[in-house]
Order: sequence, then C-alpha cells, then structure tokens
Amino acid sequence: MNSSPHYIPQSDPPLPPWETLPTMYDLPSDNPEEPGLPDDFHFLQPLLLYLTFQPINWNPELVYSAADLNLYYDLQHPLWYKRPDWFGVVGVQKLYKGQDLRLSYVTWQEPANPFVVVELLSPGTEDEDLGTRRESAADKPPSKWEVYERILRIPYYVVFSRYTNELQAFQLVGGHYEPMNLTEGRLLMPEIDLSLGLWQGSFQDIERLWLRWFTLAGELIPAPTEEAAAANERAIIAEQEAIEAKQEAAQAKRKAEQLAERLRQLGINPDELNELL
Repeated sequence: MNSSPHYIPQSDPPLPPWETLPTMYDLPSDNPEEPGLPDDFHFLQPLLLYLTFQPINWNPELVYSAADLNLYYDLQHPLWYKRPDWFGVVGVQKLYKGQDLRLSYVTWQEPANPFVVVELLSPGTEDEDLGTRRESAADKPPSKWEVYERILRIPYYVVFSRYTNELQAFQLVGGHYEPMNLTEGRLLMPEIDLSLGLWQGSFQDIERLWLRWFTLAGELIPAPTEEAAAANERAIIAEQEAIEAKQEAAQAKRKAEQLAERLRQLGINPDELNELL
C-alpha cells in the first residue's frame, strides 16, 4: 500500500519544487483502475520503439525512453499523472540522477519534459487520446491531450491504431497541436535526426505492420537483435565468398597444370614458354 507523500514545509524565500514536492519514491507507480486493455501489442510495440529510439545527434547516455510509466506533470496537483504507452526524452540520463532506475517520471524532478509521446489506441482510451474528450471541472485531471499540449508542451504527439493501422501525428506549433503531414510515409523530426513511420516486417517472430524509428533519410534503425542477425548474415556471406574465391583459385590452378601437361605432350616446355612471354 502506498503511503501519503510527505511534504516539506515552505521557507522564506520558497524552496524550489524539486526540494519540496514529492519525488518518484513518494508517488504511486501503478493504478489497477487505469483504463486501457493490456495485451501483447501494448508490450511489443513500445518495446520496438524503445529499441530503435537512437537519436543520432545525441549522446546515447542522455537519451531516455519508457513505456507504461507514470508521468507526473502538475506542480499544483502533484498526485495527478498520465501513463503514456511510450515516450522519449533527450537531455536526460538513463538513470534517475545518474543512480537509480525510475519508478515514475516526475517532471519537476527532471531536467527535461518528454520530446515525443506515442499512444496506442484502445477502445477505452480513444476519446482521451485524440482530444475529443476534455475535462472542464477544475477539480478533475485534464485529458492526455491537454497535458501534452498545454502543460508539458511536448513537441510531438503520435497516435497509432493497431485496428485500422492509421497513424496520426501532431506537432506543437504556437502553443497548439497541428496535424503533421507524412513525408514518404514517415514523420520527420529533424531536431533529433530521426523519423517515425510504419514498417511491414517481423519483430519477435511476429509479422505485421509496426511503428518504428528510421533515420531522416528513411533508413531503418536496427534493433540490437536485428543488428546481430545482420552481422551474422554478413559474416556468412563473407565466409561463402572466401570459399568461392578459394575454389576458383584451385580450379584455375588445375587448369594451368592441365595446360602445362598438354604442352609437354606436344614437346613444348611450358617453363621456357613462360620465359618467352
């Protein structure tokens, strides 16, 4: 059972929020009543995003992403949170303060807000994910759309439906989300030298349409298992080429020996012929 957060009394002058508000150790990290249907897709799809989120122009040690992790966002209501299916951050260490695995992502304890959020549509979350349901009561948490757009001002918000394979994306422009257009089937994010798009292929031995990261030029960013498989395939090809080259050299040698023997039978010394040539 989670205990109530302990608040530190304010001082004069006031202490900063990261010293007075609850930390990830104080706040709940789960909620069994959270809407949404957990399933294999909600495990595998964020995993593929996690494995391929490799911003080329950022130090890998300052790139963080997470799936199904509580995201605390409001200084005035420190118990309010959202739980994105996946989000990525740049400029943040993989470990909390360089020391501990995160229990939650508490924005007032972190140096940066998420750069991109991905929500996977479920029957129970579609209205909130797409911003068609807005909370108007002051005592109730705002919708995901309002949090991402108005409070955290996350630059990119992406929504993907496994049921229709529809990809929708929004970019923060002038404080509001505007729909993004696809470029060659991908969403370009030049700030991190990456693009996000759909890919038909096999991941974890499951063939389907997946959402994954590409370079800006459209090259796949391989997951570690894919990279290992590609390296293994290259090694096999190189070995095969070496065997074929060795076989060709042996065959050329046999033909040369057969030709020399034929010349001797004709009374011609192949060694003297070579000297003349």
